[in-house]
Amino acid sequence: MGLAAALLAVPAAVALPGTAGAGTATSYVVVYSGSTEAGRAALTALGATVEAENTAIGVATVTSTDAAFLAKAAKQPGLVGAAADTPIGHAPEVGTAGASGAGGDSAVAKEKADSRAGGATAPRRGPRTRGDEPLADLQWDMRMIGATPDQSYRQQPGSKKVLVGVIDTGIDGSHPDIAPNFNKGLSRNFVTDIPVDPVSGEEMDGPCEYSSCVDPVDHDDDGHGTHVASTIASPINGLGLAGVAPGVTLVNIRAGQDAGWFFLQPTVDAITYAGDAGIDVVNMSFYTDPWLFNCTANPADSPEAQAEQRTIIEATQRAVRYATLRGVTLIAAAGNEATDTGKPAFDDTSPDYPYPQSQSGAYERDIDNSCLSMPSEAEGVADINAVGPSGRLSYYSNYGVEQTIVAAPGGDAYDGSTTRDAAKLILAAYPKNVAEANGDIDASGNPTTPFVIRDDSKGKTSYYQYLQGTSMAAPHATGVAAIIISQIGRPDWHGGVTAKPADVIAALKRTATATACPATNPYVYAPPVPADYTKPCEGTKKFNGFYGYGVVSAKAAAQIH
Repeated sequence: MGLAAALLAVPAAVALPGTAGAGTATSYVVVYSGSTEAGRAALTALGATVEAENTAIGVATVTSTDAAFLAKAAKQPGLVGAAADTPIGHAPEVGTAGASGAGGDSAVAKEKADSRAGGATAPRRGPRTRGDEPLADLQWDMRMIGATPDQSYRQQPGSKKVLVGVIDTGIDGSHPDIAPNFNKGLSRNFVTDIPVDPVSGEEMDGPCEYSSCVDPVDHDDDGHGTHVASTIASPINGLGLAGVAPGVTLVNIRAGQDAGWFFLQPTVDAITYAGDAGIDVVNMSFYTDPWLFNCTANPADSPEAQAEQRTIIEATQRAVRYATLRGVTLIAAAGNEATDTGKPAFDDTSPDYPYPQSQSGAYERDIDNSCLSMPSEAEGVADINAVGPSGRLSYYSNYGVEQTIVAAPGGDAYDGSTTRDAAKLILAAYPKNVAEANGDIDASGNPTTPFVIRDDSKGKTSYYQYLQGTSMAAPHATGVAAIIISQIGRPDWHGGVTAKPADVIAALKRTATATACPATNPYVYAPPVPADYTKPCEGTKKFNGFYGYGVVSAKAAAQIH
């Protein structure tokens, strides 16, 4: 099926559950239970209007003026159900995480704001070796996994024929340390900016930078997606730093709003597009909202809320299955809640939308392992935990023997330190426009915070920022997967190379550096990390809930055949 048939335009619509009334059109995402024709007939019977449709996986965005639409859709035989057209994911602002929260969005956003007020240790420059990029001495993460000039870069830097998709808030394709590896022609933006939340009146994405409110495919107003892309594949070009696989090709598949929210239809369209466009591996560093955990039949939830969560699970799983069957290896961040995701017990953050957070309708509910965090717990997606520079599991990282595949450097500001240490986070590219908007550089272009680095190599000024999170761990694994595909891939239909996702994940596990549970188990994090962050590590050195099959190794991946 061609892209034009599979993916129709998505409108700029956002609505809140239960707010529809007579004459008020509210937007929903529905999932067809059978054929497209049967699904459309069900919608006609409900009096709904189809605004956008992904026929490849049977998902559509519709509008209805019926306040009971969610309940009625759940009873239609042609539909799995419906979900209010609200975000299902959020790319957290994981700047300098302190110990005040479990790594969720509101906590880390506050901590990033706090970091700009000072109180953080500035990075210390170290020696450079022959062939290093100018900022390589600040990349403990690359040294940890053997992504250096004398190791993986020399053996396999990654093939230009390998296409790496980044489903995130966008990629700054003009950044000097991304542009050489950026494919603008294949990149897509499935998002329309929403300047102001239509219900609360609060600023959401802010003023549209372009008249259409649709940003170009080489634009990023958040910075999260650019950081992820840089970690994967910043080139070896004598500027700044290099990524894990500096020779591969980056493709922006944007599904996140400027403010970081991810809506259901753009997200599943982005995953579907990856399958249709011949993308080889995709990074998904976001977690699901408005339900942190999607439960299909939790008695604490209303019937409509249960149906909504079933819809989110089914729509996401269909998109994941579609992409995987077309050769896309899907890699996701495990999450920053410091939770054993195989044994979740409590959720008091869902639903965490409308916007802003203060207007959330979240309530306390007991949950169990039948509740899924999407897309990280979708079947076929590889979950990545985060480690700090000492190799310990990052204090905020999720863990557990059920979902963990491998671990990778994600940063840990308090790893061996009682104060926030910027050098223990992950350094990667930062869009200048975002740095200016956030006040991270002054009028002369000089950084105002230790969490931002300026590089003027070769007469080109570029910026980099320190972040931490499983969002930063996942792209390290994605880069290693790209190296594996470069090594074992075979020619595909678009002139590139491809490898079966199962083979890539198997190789990712096989090449990881096996890492045993800590000697002190459960592991107790030293202050200022709170005592309730103590985590038990289950398993053996070969496989355990902290590290899975081990910490990813670019060096070993570059030698695989």
